[in-house]
Amino acid sequence: MSTLSADKADVRSRRIRGRRLAEWTPSVFQFLADVVAMIGSVLPYYWLKFFSGWFETETPAHVASNPLLIAFTVVGLSLFWIVLFWFAGLYKNWFVRSPFEELFSVVKLTIVGCFILFAAILWDDNFGSSLNSRLIILVYWLLVSLSVMFGRLTARAVQRRLRERGIIRIPAILVGCADKVADLYRSLKSAPALGYLPLGVVLQPSAADSENAERDAAARDELRDLEDLGSPANLGKILEDKRPREVLMAIGRISHDDLLDLASTCSAKNVQVKIVPDLYEIFSGQARTMQIYGTPLIEVSPQLMKPWEEVAKRLLDILVSLGVLVVGLPLWVMVAILIRLDSPGPILYSQTRVGRDGRNFTLHKFRSMYTDAEKHGPQWAKMNDPRVSRVGRFIRKTHIDEFPQFWNVLRGEMSMVGPRPERPYYVEKFTEAIPYYPRRLKVRPGITGWHQVKYVTYDETLKDVRERLRYDFFYIENMSFKLDLEILARTVFRVLKGHGQA
Repeated sequence: MSTLSADKADVRSRRIRGRRLAEWTPSVFQFLADVVAMIGSVLPYYWLKFFSGWFETETPAHVASNPLLIAFTVVGLSLFWIVLFWFAGLYKNWFVRSPFEELFSVVKLTIVGCFILFAAILWDDNFGSSLNSRLIILVYWLLVSLSVMFGRLTARAVQRRLRERGIIRIPAILVGCADKVADLYRSLKSAPALGYLPLGVVLQPSAADSENAERDAAARDELRDLEDLGSPANLGKILEDKRPREVLMAIGRISHDDLLDLASTCSAKNVQVKIVPDLYEIFSGQARTMQIYGTPLIEVSPQLMKPWEEVAKRLLDILVSLGVLVVGLPLWVMVAILIRLDSPGPILYSQTRVGRDGRNFTLHKFRSMYTDAEKHGPQWAKMNDPRVSRVGRFIRKTHIDEFPQFWNVLRGEMSMVGPRPERPYYVEKFTEAIPYYPRRLKVRPGITGWHQVKYVTYDETLKDVRERLRYDFFYIENMSFKLDLEILARTVFRVLKGHGQA
């Protein structure tokens, strides 16, 4: 009896371990493989440099063999590489990625890392002046790059094996028309190494004509072993109930707005989306093509910027906003005096706006309108707006009215570059008319943006809003630190030319 209980307990324990392992993502395997690789590369390098006798060193053997020094070297170098890899975006959950692409990224980054590391370590040792210095650099680069590549290939092989055995699974929902979903389902079943676990299907309505209806019925029969989760209109509720990691879309005929709405629903739930590529033109600029064993899909990645770019963007925001607020203080005092002398009312105009992830914040601007400008309710600004004061026209023309927003940037509520923040009233209104509008709330709003440097008119109609969204989505889909710098340079040029509207 006791033996039977022990067997049951062992089975239960193995199931619990299996569930925990199934939650491991590729980034976990990448991290563990890199830690082993870093340690595995530091120890041979340490021996070669200090104990092999092949390289000259001023460090005595009894000092180099100190356990604390060895531990410090191993931990320090390993942390350096792990942080560098993280900043470069090498710890992403790539469930399907070309090994050549991954290994090429490793080689590029290890070259950069070795240059940084040895430039710092050998700065006082006449860096690169001797054959001895150059050779040890080459040896360490070879050890690091080969160790990391071998470790990552091993991690890929382990993940593949675990997926084939069903230990690691990627819960997914298949969305689309029956015949395309059936094709996709066959591809998934023929590739168990991918580890996809279909939780069910969300099918579009059946075709009306008899020929397509017959094909649709045959496809639905092929999908009978999968749970029918409902219609695409209820996708948000389905995602909450099933909690998939990915949504695979094989959509038939559908409007651009409806498809973007489905993708935005998944994005709001932090669910990754992959789409059959015959609709690629709809997602131009925001998609990455990939292959699932012969079935090409487009990946709509939720990660917008690499970690190092996010850090650099935020650091630039802090430094520039501090400089503008402190150095420009005399000018801000002068503007405040002119506003007060020109018309009665507060110097600053504060208003609630919607920021990142739908969080409200208070935006500040120099007041450029009379205090009763919105006595009839919220209104869009327009050319030659009679609500604008005399000083207001000047500060609008020169964009000086925008500068108090650098306080919002410093607080982290805004960035220098991003979609302009809207008022809750308009966000609600636009979301009703354009279901995918909230997608622009995935990033911090900005003082300037791609729309501001490329489009010169105020929003006056829903058509104008859709046009602005096109520019905002272009920025979101192509976010990079380089693009931010380009937008800032274009903004400075526009401000100097006095292109503001009053």
